[in-house]
Amino acid sequence: MKGATLICMMMVFSSPLGVAQDFKKSYSIAPGGQIVIGTISGTIKIEGYKGIAIEVVANKHGVDREQAEIVDRSAGNAIDLRVIYPAYNLTRARVDFEIKVPSNTGYNFRRISTFDGDIEISRITGGLRAESVRGNIEIRGVTGLVSASSHSGNIRVEIDQAEGRNNMRFSSISGNVTVLAPAELDGLIDMSSMSGQLKTDFPIEIHERRYGPGRSARGRLGQGKQILFMTSVSGMVSLLKK
Repeated sequence: MKGATLICMMMVFSSPLGVAQDFKKSYSIAPGGQIVIGTISGTIKIEGYKGIAIEVVANKHGVDREQAEIVDRSAGNAIDLRVIYPAYNLTRARVDFEIKVPSNTGYNFRRISTFDGDIEISRITGGLRAESVRGNIEIRGVTGLVSASSHSGNIRVEIDQAEGRNNMRFSSISGNVTVLAPAELDGLIDMSSMSGQLKTDFPIEIHERRYGPGRSARGRLGQGKQILFMTSVSGMVSLLKK
């Protein structure tokens, strides 16, 4: 009985040491305002919702979490949140961000970045630039100019609108790049991979390079109103119908 009681006490008092809600703040910026979120180790999740304010929550994890500092440089019509660590210190800590933004308001997500972690973005409006070195990036239902890149992670994108001028660019070094789009997709398509495979459900011809390795597929769907660029050095590149 005493052993069970001791275990319960350890669970109650030790769990806050592993996870803590360390940052929570609401912001109000005008349409077109800039948003910059950067963390070294951790995930970033941005989701559109029906509210009127931008809600940011950040959680620190790990035994060295107190050494990770969340710096708020927001000013004027811009939100700027970054995580910094002590110099020359191998800190065992990560900071995860969860952000909710009004889905019908267009913002400039100027840079959403993490070195070691995944990025997930859904139902937002405006320009977007997402970057991860060792993580995956997933984008769903985003309207606007979109750019996403990862060094070793996969990129997966779901496009809701068949038309529009939502120019998009997705690239990875060793990961796969996959885009799911409506069957009526209207755009100029540019797909390539140096050593990986290309796959498409759309009427675009895939070409093997005459000299050297690599494959490419370029074509026009409909009137070509938007540009879709997809590339990977060694991963598979796929443009599929939803």
